[in-house]
Amino acid sequence: MPFLAVALLWTCVATGCSQNPYLAGGGTSVWQPPPSTTAVNGIQAQVAELNRRVQLLDDNNRQLTTQLAQSEQQSQVYRDELNLVRKQLSDTTQQYESARIAAQDAQTQARSFQASAQMRGGATIRANTNLNQMAGRLNLGGLKVEQDGEVLRVVLPSDQLFAQGTGQLQPSAGAILDPTAAQLRSVFPRQRIGIEGYTDNAPMYGGAAGSAHQLTSAQTGAVLDWLTRRSGMPEQQLFTVAQGSNNPRQDNTTPAGRAANRRIELVIYPESF
Repeated sequence: MPFLAVALLWTCVATGCSQNPYLAGGGTSVWQPPPSTTAVNGIQAQVAELNRRVQLLDDNNRQLTTQLAQSEQQSQVYRDELNLVRKQLSDTTQQYESARIAAQDAQTQARSFQASAQMRGGATIRANTNLNQMAGRLNLGGLKVEQDGEVLRVVLPSDQLFAQGTGQLQPSAGAILDPTAAQLRSVFPRQRIGIEGYTDNAPMYGGAAGSAHQLTSAQTGAVLDWLTRRSGMPEQQLFTVAQGSNNPRQDNTTPAGRAANRRIELVIYPESF
């Protein structure tokens, strides 16, 4: 046995122990086994999971982008609907205002007719049945004076009083209204007088008047103000009626016809006040 051990030792020295793969030699690295199949599969699974998450985030991003675009479109729809509702509200408000003024005019007219009827039946008011005879005393220049049943009508062309389409009296209107008022005060100092406003059927564009009734209401109000404040006629003698485009005198299809329909009529009643 001692001889065998010595022989093995001698063989190891002769051949060199550095050839043993399990021993570290001069300048050589430690041997490591290759990755196992389990480790590789684990890494691949992690990569696959990360890719899945990236794809999911990308899908979510596209969905959010689509939802944002849809929300912006829906917001625009809401804004358009809101603008439409606002316009409808504005139109309704204008229609309401026109209807309100027309109702007021109708009430004023009804009150005037009621007062006229009461005058006919009242014992304290005397009816004047000689209007036609008294009309011969009027000196109104070129203004038209007409007998209409029991009343007299003095026709004043609106184009000579107002800027067309407005209730603003022109500076030259006094040259017509003042002498007319003077004649009425002289010849009919106690007769009830209605100020009736008429216009053509042309559409209303711009200006303060939104309808024919609003326009004629403004015009009759301006004449009433002039006759009472500037010409000294008693307020209780006068009342106004806005007729709008009702009761045209001529056909509205011609300029001359439309001009004839734009008018103020001073209606002299047989009743006194």
